[in-house]
Amino acid sequence: MKSNTRKMNILTIFIAIILIQTSVPGLGNLPIGPLSITIIPITVVLAAILLGTKDGAIIGATWGIITFIRAFWWPTSPIAIYVFINPLVSIFPRIMTGLVSGLIFHYLYNKVDKKKWVLVITGMIGSLVNTVLLLSLIYLFYRGNAFNIYHLQVDQLLPYLLGVAGTNGVIEAILSGILVPVIATPLLKFKSKM
Repeated sequence: MKSNTRKMNILTIFIAIILIQTSVPGLGNLPIGPLSITIIPITVVLAAILLGTKDGAIIGATWGIITFIRAFWWPTSPIAIYVFINPLVSIFPRIMTGLVSGLIFHYLYNKVDKKKWVLVITGMIGSLVNTVLLLSLIYLFYRGNAFNIYHLQVDQLLPYLLGVAGTNGVIEAILSGILVPVIATPLLKFKSKM
């Protein structure tokens, strides 16, 4: 009973972190020059590592639901009004970020001696799952309306999305691969002592 209460408290803390990251400008995204690097996947990956696959998916779903709701009244960008009102675009990639991160971590952690590399791989793949799914779904659902959304010709949408993946996506994956082990290592040690 005590461990369930502790786990629920930690889940609540992660939900609160997601709420803060999605509500306070600059806490969920790092502006680096012309880019806006999303760091919220790191929180989702950490939740999946510390709490498990199901709770990682719950934290991802929390992020996705907030993204979906914000698209209607407080969009984060001009395109959010168009693309994030589709729950398959706004919610599904976020759930999969937590789900895949949890599966990778819990599959590899007891099989690999170098635990740090498991954390690096989990962080990078978790971030890439979000980027690849999100951009792929945007292309799938909106390629016919690209001019209306991005002010691009339809044939320019794919290069634009690939450009976002090659800049933001790569930087986000590298950052996640660096920060996840730094943050998760002491948290996992603390968790093992509880």
